[in-house]
Amino acid sequence: MPLETLLSFALVAALLVMSPGPNGVLIAKTVPTSGKSAAAFNIAGFVGAFFLHGTLSILGISVILVHSAEAFFVVKMLGAAYLVWIGLKALRDALTGRVIAAGSVAPARRRRTLLRAFGEGFLTNALNPKVSMFYLAAFPQFIPEGAGAVAAAFSLVAAHALINVVWFGAMVLLLSRVSRAAGSPAFQRWLKGVTGLVFMGFGLKLATLRP
Repeated sequence: MPLETLLSFALVAALLVMSPGPNGVLIAKTVPTSGKSAAAFNIAGFVGAFFLHGTLSILGISVILVHSAEAFFVVKMLGAAYLVWIGLKALRDALTGRVIAAGSVAPARRRRTLLRAFGEGFLTNALNPKVSMFYLAAFPQFIPEGAGAVAAAFSLVAAHALINVVWFGAMVLLLSRVSRAAGSPAFQRWLKGVTGLVFMGFGLKLATLRP
């Protein structure tokens, strides 16, 4: 794969990763409330979803989402419902005062907590038709034809994943430096309230998205 092709794709992918969206909101919520490990599993979920979308794009299945109004509507509404559900849970915790300090998770429940963090990151991207459309509209333009096309395609997905890890990893480190100051129950209730409203807003925006 030509270097200029890889750099061009990296620029497009970086703009997608750095643009404000549910991923950044999820990381901003996770670090103060569950710690860096949970946020790392959020990021791992992002990466898993990227490889899922990349695989579907390579197989041509993602075309269905754009060319079939019914399929697109189902995936869109599932994604919107998931984001609204996360928002409602965060609002519930904010209103009832249910907060969990970072690092306070009991060791016996740590594995389930990290698995849940991975699932949140994965579903936030797997059920987002915007990510599907990126892999359908932009992704194939950078894949060379002929032998080695599949390997080149997965190399592009890996580049997208690496950019994602670097960007959100830096965000986790930055947020972790202020997580102690932001660990008070009052701040966490405020954070959950804002997070809930933002996620519900993203969900409603996604519900009105047109291919």
